[in-house]
Amino acid sequence: MLKLVLIRHGESIWNKENRFTGWKDVGLSEKGIQEAFDAGKVLKEQGFSFKVAYTSYLTRAIKTLWIILEQMDLMWIPVYKSWRLNEKHYGKLQGLNKLETAEKYGDEQVLIWRRSYSTPPEPLALDDERHPGNDPRYAELTAKELPAAEALKDTVNRIIPYWENEISRSLRTHKEVLVAAHGNSLRGIVKYLKNMGEDEIIQFNIPTGIPYVFEFDDNMKLLKDYFIGDPEEIKKLMEQVANQAKKK
Repeated sequence: MLKLVLIRHGESIWNKENRFTGWKDVGLSEKGIQEAFDAGKVLKEQGFSFKVAYTSYLTRAIKTLWIILEQMDLMWIPVYKSWRLNEKHYGKLQGLNKLETAEKYGDEQVLIWRRSYSTPPEPLALDDERHPGNDPRYAELTAKELPAAEALKDTVNRIIPYWENEISRSLRTHKEVLVAAHGNSLRGIVKYLKNMGEDEIIQFNIPTGIPYVFEFDDNMKLLKDYFIGDPEEIKKLMEQVANQAKKK
């Protein structure tokens, strides 16, 4: 049996402040650090023993992975980073408070910007300091690859080649693989693995710090998928993610 574990990074400082984060590099909150510790503990208790792990170029995912591996006594395993695992790029929304933005533009418009499958937010200008072209970690990307804003479709399109050419091949070889990334990049993998439609995937919410397990047979046929934890608590956490940008 092959096991893939996806985990959205622990709560970040901007998650706590309810801000659009995207490719902005922010750290974990105290709660997020604890979520990562708890995830590592439960994965070790459940007998997982990863031979390789993957993460994005963003600190909140990298730090989450470090903490998990430390808890599992696995800090020695190879870790591969890719910009393709980065969060969806929120363009000019990055840094804005979600509720304040909803109050200004309305729930419906903000939902389109957050979750529309094919409509991106307004893009950043090239000379905007938030544009990834001004960040040295993305120096190897082409102008076409550098996003100034993304719809979920764009995030899915950049993650699927990395899944097919890298992560899935590694899973066949190593049997157990851990991926620590972001809500929307992981949503792209989930859409692909579960063959979800566009309307279905935009309604699917991934809480921070909760291991999400996919089990496959040796031919990569998906057998089952499940979050590790209390189902009612996980349902509540998923609803909280869904309601982050709704006016009260």
